[in-house]
Amino acid sequence: MAHPIRVGVGGWSFDPWDETFYPPGLSKAKQLRHMSRTLTAIEVNATYYSSFKPDTFAKWRDETPDGFVFSLKAHRFSTVRKTKEDMAKSTSLFLDQGITQLKDKLGPINWQFPGTRKFDAEYFATFLSVLPKEKDGLKLRHALEVRGTGFDDPAFLALLNKHGATVVYAEDDEFPKVRNTGGDFAVARLMQSQADEAAGYPKKEIDRFAKMATEWSAKQDVFVFFISGAKERNPAAAVALQAKLGIAPKFADEPAQVKKAVAKKAPAKKK
Repeated sequence: MAHPIRVGVGGWSFDPWDETFYPPGLSKAKQLRHMSRTLTAIEVNATYYSSFKPDTFAKWRDETPDGFVFSLKAHRFSTVRKTKEDMAKSTSLFLDQGITQLKDKLGPINWQFPGTRKFDAEYFATFLSVLPKEKDGLKLRHALEVRGTGFDDPAFLALLNKHGATVVYAEDDEFPKVRNTGGDFAVARLMQSQADEAAGYPKKEIDRFAKMATEWSAKQDVFVFFISGAKERNPAAAVALQAKLGIAPKFADEPAQVKKAVAKKAPAKKK
């Protein structure tokens, strides 16, 4: 039996989406509710810059439907520490802020490393060793996003599998494309959407992503996020991929209105 595939974008508040995605007049307070009933996952980038209170995570949990998943980006300071003691302290600060209030809606945690961090087996063995496999009785899924060089080394994948973690597969010409087939889940971040494409990507690319996700789901839970690029088009790309995969959730808020909003033209870019 195939594993679940979830598709989403980064965040739910982005002003251009008022024109290209959300129904006219939808308030900011209702955007998470709407997004979570249109897509099947969200990557929260705000946690990369700030910490939040447990009540905030609980609020996100309660506003979203069953089966919806949040992927959290770990705080940026978590992945720049050099000693095991500092790594443990910094990662704990992130994990202890109340993220388990999301309960079964907590998806992969993205630990994004700077591009200056090259593969070093000892360094990454130490980092992975401080990441707990569970917290408050909840299983944690750790995904390392690497942007430096040397990560195509089999030793890196072996370390990930030893610790039950994975590497983020990132589609961007500036970053390495590393894929781990050994873990029980996979995370893809697709970062090359185009403003002049109604769905962010040509149909052949959406078809390619669907084939990729389907193949991965034979052995792994799959999380696909459309990030960066022409960000105003990312929700439409996610909707198109879900439709191709046949996993689109039932719209809760006036289906015709939602579909019309997804099809809107993007605002002209300022030169």
